[in-house]
Formats: sequence, structure tokens, C-alpha cells
Amino acid sequence: MAQPLKDMINATSVAALADGVAAARSAFPRDRFVATALSGLDGQELKARVGHVAQALHATLDLPFPQAAPVLRAATAHTRLDMWSGWPATDYVAVHGVDHLDEAMSTLAAITPYATAEFAVRPYLDRYRDTALKTMQDWADSDDEHLRRLASEGTRPRLPWGTRVRWLMSPGPALPILERLRDDPSEYVRRSVANHVNDIAKDHPDTALTLLRRWHTEGGAHTTRVVRHAARGLLRAGHPEALDLVGAAHGSGAVESLTVADTVATGDRIPFTVTVRADGPGALILKYAVRRDGSRRVFHLAERVAKSAGDTFTLARSHSFRPVTTRTEPPGPRDLEIIVNGEVRATTPFTLLP
Repeated sequence: MAQPLKDMINATSVAALADGVAAARSAFPRDRFVATALSGLDGQELKARVGHVAQALHATLDLPFPQAAPVLRAATAHTRLDMWSGWPATDYVAVHGVDHLDEAMSTLAAITPYATAEFAVRPYLDRYRDTALKTMQDWADSDDEHLRRLASEGTRPRLPWGTRVRWLMSPGPALPILERLRDDPSEYVRRSVANHVNDIAKDHPDTALTLLRRWHTEGGAHTTRVVRHAARGLLRAGHPEALDLVGAAHGSGAVESLTVADTVATGDRIPFTVTVRADGPGALILKYAVRRDGSRRVFHLAERVAKSAGDTFTLARSHSFRPVTTRTEPPGPRDLEIIVNGEVRATTPFTLLP
């Protein structure tokens, strides 16, 4: 079983941060910081642990932020920080640097190659809209891929786990950043750009589609993959223009056969086999949905390219009903739907058992 993420904030990560700060500032009470950070850490969830260690850093570093910031920047040269040791440092900046924009942004820029700072930059975007955004536009021109990614990721409208910045929810205020990075040589950066556009599409699909159509037309070494990944939410919803963008005709294609087990126990997987027939040459974007009263969840099934009408594709898959902490699946009747190029083409019932 995978280790819970919260357990990655632990004695080892705290010691790594302590070593870096102590090397940058000889007066730093390293052992007291470690003891303070570890006291009460157990039993807390991930973000609470991050905040707890950040508060311990604030209490023991005991400096005004303009003096603490260069210590944190220097610490990155003295130890190999990673996401778990560096995250509390960026959280410290997010909380205690908000009155000192330039020092804070410089510090986040120094730490982000080791521990991504997209969460920590949000308070600055919220408070210093134009100035902070200009700094991030400059980051988009950096030689460091981590800074370029931060420019895109930190301005995402719906950044997971990030605090909501309301003005970023308007149609595309960070589009100049995305334009610079859409064909970036780093896949790490390009995936962030695609995720950012996918966020935009959830609230402003027309804005996202206009942007993606232009990118598709203008081309680029990596444009096809970026556009496809950015349009995934619209494709999941069967949006006709998004389907057209990837060469799939809305409503085209049919299901010749669908077989599904009658029942599945909670914790198991239900197998199903589907054969899809093309109406003509072109792409087939295949999804499936699991539906019950009050809930319908859509999943990616496959993508196929037909060379001619009548081409068939058979796929054998299974869907997991393994319990997860973020979702409860009550037993009862379900429907499995097969979606071909945005339209439900077959439905079969089954039952989830206790």
C-alpha cells in the first residue's frame, strides 16, 4: 500500500529544511526548530502538517520577513530540498511575506526548483494583481523550466488545493503566459499549460475553444498533444467543437455489442467488452459512464482511428469499485453507458453488491 502523502512531512523532511537554514544562518536554533516542528505533527493531515512546520520555522527563525527571505534563498544552496522539505518554506513565505512583494516573489523563485511554489504565490496574485502577474510573465521567459511552469501553474483558475483567486476566474487573464509556453521544450511546462486551459474550459468553454483552434491552426512541435490534453474536459462532455478539433465527427459511430457482468461486489472490478463500428473514416473518441440515481461519472475508454466505414474495434476493460476515502459508492443498481464521439450508443444495467 502506498504511503499516505501526509507522512512525507516527517522527521527526515524537517531535518533537511533545518540543515539548509542552519547552514545559511549560524544563529538559527536548528535542534529547537526540529523539536518544535515534530511536536504535535502526528495525527494532522497533509496541509495542516505543512502549516505546522512553517509556523515552527517562523517561531524559531525569529526574523522580520525582509531579513528571513535571504536566509531561505541561501538555504537552497546548502541542502537538497525537495517537495516535502521545501513546501513548509514556501508556506512560510505565503503567510509571512505578504507585505513584502519583491522579497517574497524572489524567494519563491529561488525555492520553486526544489519545491513548487504554486500554492504560495496565490496570496500575492490576490493582493498585488497586476504587479504579481507581471512578475510571473517575466518568469515565463526564464531559462529554468520550474519557473516557467510556476508562471502557468500558479495562475491556474482552478488550481487543485490552491486558494481561489477570483479575478483569475475571468476569461483568460493569464493568456499571455500560456501563449509564450504552449510549445515549450519541457513537457513539465506544457502539461501545466494544458491543465490551465482545461481549467478555463470549465467556466469559459468558448474562450478555451477559440484559443485551442488558433493553436491547432498555427501548429508547433508539440501543439497536437497540448491541444488534446487541454480539451480533455470538453471531450469528456462530448462537446461537438472539441471533437471536431481532434478529428472526430460528433455523433458518428455505433456500438455493435456490449457485454457486462450482472453483478459486482464492492471492492471488486466489473469486466465489460464492447465492439464499436465506425460510420466512416476518422477518429473515434470512446468514453464510458457509470450512472446511478443522482450520479453519473464519465471515464476515458480509448481512442481509435477508422480508415473506412464499417471498421470495428473490440475493447475489453474493467471498472473498479475499490473504496476510496474521497467517495462513497452505495450498493444498488447501476447503468454502464458507452459513449462514442459524444453520444451514448449503448446502455446495460448491472448491480453493485454490498
